[in-house]
Amino acid sequence: MERRTIELDQGWDFMQKGITKLKRILEGSVEQFNSEEYMMLYTTIYNMCTQKPPHDYSQQLYDKYREAFEEYINSTVLPCIREKHDEFMLRELVKRWSNHKLMVRWLSRFFHYLDRYFIARRSLPALNEVGLTCFRDLVYGEVNGKARDAVIVLIDKEREGEQIDRALLKNVLDIFVEIGMGAMDRYEQDFETHMLQDTGAYYSRKASNWILEDSCPDYMLKAEECLRKERDRVSHYLHSSSEPKLVEKVQHELLVVYANQLLEKEHSGCRALLQDDKVEDLSRMYRLYHKIPKGLEPVAAIFKQHITAEGTVFVQQAEDAASSQAASGGIQEQVLIRKIIELHDKYMAYVNDCFQNHTLFHKAMKEAFEIFCNKTVIGSSSAELLATFCDNILKKGGSEKLSDEAIEEMLEKVVKLLAYISDKDLFAEFYRKKLARRLLFDRSANDDHERSILTKLKQQCGGQFTSKMEGMVTDLTLARENQTSFEKYLGNNPNAHPGIDLTVTVLTTGFWPSYKSSDLNLPEEMVRGVEIFKEFYDQKSKHRKLTWIYSLGSCHLNGKFEQKTIELIVSTYQAALLLLFNSSDRLSYSEIITQLNLTHDDLVRVLHSLSCAKYKILAKEPNTKTISQTDYFEVNHKFTDRMRRIKIPLPPVDERKKVVEDVDKDRRYAIDAAIVRIMKSRKVLGHQQLVSECVEQLSRMFKPDIKAIKKRMEDLITRDYLERDKENPNVFKYLA
Repeated sequence: MERRTIELDQGWDFMQKGITKLKRILEGSVEQFNSEEYMMLYTTIYNMCTQKPPHDYSQQLYDKYREAFEEYINSTVLPCIREKHDEFMLRELVKRWSNHKLMVRWLSRFFHYLDRYFIARRSLPALNEVGLTCFRDLVYGEVNGKARDAVIVLIDKEREGEQIDRALLKNVLDIFVEIGMGAMDRYEQDFETHMLQDTGAYYSRKASNWILEDSCPDYMLKAEECLRKERDRVSHYLHSSSEPKLVEKVQHELLVVYANQLLEKEHSGCRALLQDDKVEDLSRMYRLYHKIPKGLEPVAAIFKQHITAEGTVFVQQAEDAASSQAASGGIQEQVLIRKIIELHDKYMAYVNDCFQNHTLFHKAMKEAFEIFCNKTVIGSSSAELLATFCDNILKKGGSEKLSDEAIEEMLEKVVKLLAYISDKDLFAEFYRKKLARRLLFDRSANDDHERSILTKLKQQCGGQFTSKMEGMVTDLTLARENQTSFEKYLGNNPNAHPGIDLTVTVLTTGFWPSYKSSDLNLPEEMVRGVEIFKEFYDQKSKHRKLTWIYSLGSCHLNGKFEQKTIELIVSTYQAALLLLFNSSDRLSYSEIITQLNLTHDDLVRVLHSLSCAKYKILAKEPNTKTISQTDYFEVNHKFTDRMRRIKIPLPPVDERKKVVEDVDKDRRYAIDAAIVRIMKSRKVLGHQQLVSECVEQLSRMFKPDIKAIKKRMEDLITRDYLERDKENPNVFKYLA
């Protein structure tokens, strides 16, 4: 049976009835479409599109579909929106948009056959799109400016603390997003740009008042709260893509524009917060500024200045206290190191807790400590002070009465401090000298601590730094074993007894500091001991030569005085001199120097310690405080002391000069080696580059002086390691 043809007017009249019913439903009627009506409307369109030409009305229906929307919008939607204003207009707009989407959904279903075939074949905009475009062109195009302004007014009201209908705003802004049909350009251009502009102006006004009225912590609290509220705004009604732009705008107005004024505020800025240990406020400052590009740089700069100033004050206090003789014996220097360690602990906690371990603050702290840790204090370099501080911790009866855990912790901190000192080689030399004294004179409190700090130094500065020191500690262990073997040897050879108790410490030359070995004429009581030990040692190792360092030896003598016998603990030099008086009652200076074969300086020190210092074992003529070459000496038989055993110290020798000289000599070798190493690999190099590479290579141990490097270059040229380029004297060539 043939299908009856539906004419356009007739078919459209039928469709109009359906559309009119849909409009009534949208306007609030409780009617509904039943499935039969829906099918009739769908089938009518289907039939009108599948009739043979010229009765295929697909194009006409496509056009009428658009016209249905345009007619409804112009007759009903726009008049309703135009008569309302502000919030009421927004509500109407939201309602109309919601209805429009419903209308698009229903009509797209009725006209679905068009979408499937006609539109697909002709590549025309889909029905859905046509429906939304009508609203965009007719409604949105007219009201988006007013809607935007109304929304911005409401946002500003909310910023001032008023309650607003957030759901309404969310719905309005969804229109700006949805009308872009997949693109964000409508939301961004028609709303977001203006909203950001208004936000900037709003916070600019606020900030200009707050910066004058509020303290830095109060201002930061407000800024943090504003940022929190703006993020909250995004989560409730703005599109999520607005968050970074909005936050950036608020940060700019509140934090970037007033950064200097805020951080430099006189009684509450960054300096004051550091001064008063306002940890929470500093953490807030970090939180606010770390999200801003380069925002932390001024904070880190103030942090560095603050630490530098505090450290410099400590150095100055130590200088002042020492010059006013308030403390003697290096106590002031030890107090200084302790203060610097405490300072380091304090600000390291700031870096970790307030500034979240940020590299910028680690760098600021490092640079600050490098400034005052490399100042000379009371004529001593910080390298020496640190070595002395370690010595105090590690030696028996040092000024530090600490538990083992506290000592370990303190050593850890000292090694961290060493990282800031540029003359690490100077520290190593002073430390080695003091370590030698602790080991040789049995002054070390605990071997485990000695090894522990060497491990820490090795981790910090590398194996080369500690190899000699480790050798010294090992030497002492071997020396003890050696002594046990010697005692066994004496037990097995009764004829070989030296007649005195003899302990010999054998050391490896390369590990230890260089000591002066003198040709002291030993007293006969000691000579036999030396010979017997030599016989024993030669049996053990034939290829080693023993050099005796008498200046490091110590002896226990019994001094028989009129009142009582007193045990005297003296150096080998002092013992050799005192034993001369067993065979002579009175000796002149010249007789003593001849018999002992000592240098003038050494003899003056020894005689001074025995006749002019605290314990006057010898009586001197004339009775003056200084030693001269015309003096005479005899035993002071009336000498007595309340103790049964006394130690007679030698006047200290200032070793600082020698240590500095030794280090200077080593530096010359190190610079030579670095230059040769660089030139060997590069063959040809410009002067400036050679100097900078040399500085870079050596700076792990010391800060080389540029003049010294130039001097070493000249020296290497004279020794035919390098030559200047004939064309360009600023270029060096390596001579293999």
